[in-house]
Amino acid sequence: MLKKGESLSKKVLVTGGAGFLGRHVVERLKAQGYHSSDIYVSRSKDYDLTKESQVEAIYREVKPDIVIHLAAVVGGIGANMANPGKFFYDNLVMGAMLMEYARTSGVEKFVATGTVCAYPKFTPIPFKEEDLWLGYPEETNAPYGLAKKMMLVQSAAYREQYGFNSIFLLPVNLYGPFDNFDPSSSHVIPALIRKCLEAKERGDEKLVAWGDGSPTREFLYVEDAAEGIVRATENYNSSDPINLGSGREISIKELTETISRLTGFDGQIEWDTSKPNGQPRRRLDTSKAETAFDFKSHTSFEDGLRKTVEWYITAREGQAVPR
Repeated sequence: MLKKGESLSKKVLVTGGAGFLGRHVVERLKAQGYHSSDIYVSRSKDYDLTKESQVEAIYREVKPDIVIHLAAVVGGIGANMANPGKFFYDNLVMGAMLMEYARTSGVEKFVATGTVCAYPKFTPIPFKEEDLWLGYPEETNAPYGLAKKMMLVQSAAYREQYGFNSIFLLPVNLYGPFDNFDPSSSHVIPALIRKCLEAKERGDEKLVAWGDGSPTREFLYVEDAAEGIVRATENYNSSDPINLGSGREISIKELTETISRLTGFDGQIEWDTSKPNGQPRRRLDTSKAETAFDFKSHTSFEDGLRKTVEWYITAREGQAVPR
């Protein structure tokens, strides 16, 4: 790791660097000593990374030494169910072409971010990296999870044949400031925060949540995730996959009740069991990340949720997010 006051002259391309996770990774890189002028943030309006000509162009024009690939077409259960083909194709071709052109362009290191959705539907708890191939992912997000998982296969194959240095990280569900609060595509935490606040403002006596509340999830505060990604970028050089998580499991029922309390909604929570639950349980074994590059999350879940609620209220009042 860099010492305070030191800087790096490596050119870093961060795909999706203006997005939810990406902006935090960019800030972490700067804090770690990378010059702002050496960090290139790719945006979809400038480069469509599902098109080969655009992938070729970004490598030709940016000439990066390191690529951190965060760009993804992603959403919650509803968005995954509505767009399985798009989620599969766009994520598959982005990952495959970006890694191939990184190899042929002489990039020193490629950092691929996968997804916890790549794990089999019924994976023993806690999820260990070696369990990734035990079965098929949960059906509602399998196309997305499998598309991202192919970067793991590509990483190992390229290392074996070409000696290309790429790594594959598996972040658990993320949350925090700048998350997506659009109800048509948001994940569970921002969706519930928005639902609870709007129900409170309307004076609703009840709030309807998806499923039956029994599934469990693990969540990682986005700033912690950014720290883990930058630590891995600087210190990890193997194609063996690595989990990034908090190691804390919470039921959707408890999560909903916690968010209800933090937002001040005191109405009844009603469960719509006609809606899918998704994967029954999720909790990662995070010991490899701690051993390999000294990463362990440090933001408590309640503190992270409180910061997220406060950010959303402030951003919404400033109309930085849709009401």
